[in-house]
Amino acid sequence: MEGKKEIYAFDFDGTLTRRDSFIAFLCHARQTRRVVAWLALHAPMLAAAKLGLYPAGKAKERVFAHFFAGTAERDYEECGMAFAARNRALLRPAGIRAVGKAVEDGATVLIVSASQRQWVAPFFAEYGSAVTVVATEPEIRNGRLTGRFATPNCKGAEKVRRILGLFPDRESYRLTAFGDSRGDREMLAMADEAHYKPFRK
Repeated sequence: MEGKKEIYAFDFDGTLTRRDSFIAFLCHARQTRRVVAWLALHAPMLAAAKLGLYPAGKAKERVFAHFFAGTAERDYEECGMAFAARNRALLRPAGIRAVGKAVEDGATVLIVSASQRQWVAPFFAEYGSAVTVVATEPEIRNGRLTGRFATPNCKGAEKVRRILGLFPDRESYRLTAFGDSRGDREMLAMADEAHYKPFRK
């Protein structure tokens, strides 16, 4: 492997965070009571998605559309930055140290997440261009969110597609990947070195 580019790919939710950031972001952006009430009302759909009986990406898009369709892009970006600033406690310290170490060592660092760049990227702002966030992107038209996703939900095989989209010559680099769920299996399988549920001790 000597002489190859080093790429580190970190899942975000559950790997670098203590819990899912999507629900936390919803509660930050909208009233917690309102979020809980809507999720309870649509519990059957969410349970079906969890069991693989309903497309997880479609379920997530429906939740997203209910709360953010029509939101101004600038307001959404600012909400994401405020969320990251107020929720550093979501992060697993060992995971963030690993990200920092990879940056210091000169590796290419990716955060590959089914969550959205607008609230994931601000957690890594201190690293500037040294960290690239590869995430689910919202569709934006005329400066406002439509409520749809502009990209497929970034989990499972989509994580592999997105990494290969950036770095197609797989033989030219050594990939180290970190994940914690079935949504990371394909990314971990393609890695030269895989870490499942790290940073928890």
